[in-house]
Amino acid sequence: MCVLTPEAFAQGQAGASALSTATSTIKGYIPLVQKLVYAIAGVVALVGGLSVYIKMNNEEQDVKKSIMMVVGACVFLVIAATALPAFFN
Repeated sequence: MCVLTPEAFAQGQAGASALSTATSTIKGYIPLVQKLVYAIAGVVALVGGLSVYIKMNNEEQDVKKSIMMVVGACVFLVIAATALPAFFN
């Protein structure tokens, strides 16, 4: 059997308080993290577009695969940044 002592109850309250403080601290950084992820998606798109352009000029066979990988990575990053506030609200 589990018996809750006053010390265990106090520890539980302290843990909940610490979690609340950490969550409110994280909420302040969400817009900054979103902008950072959007910037990373932009860089991925530029580098990926350049890579696809080079592959097209060299007449390589896997151009469609490269395009899909770049588009998939950008879509994932944008959706992840958009959904980020849902995890911390």
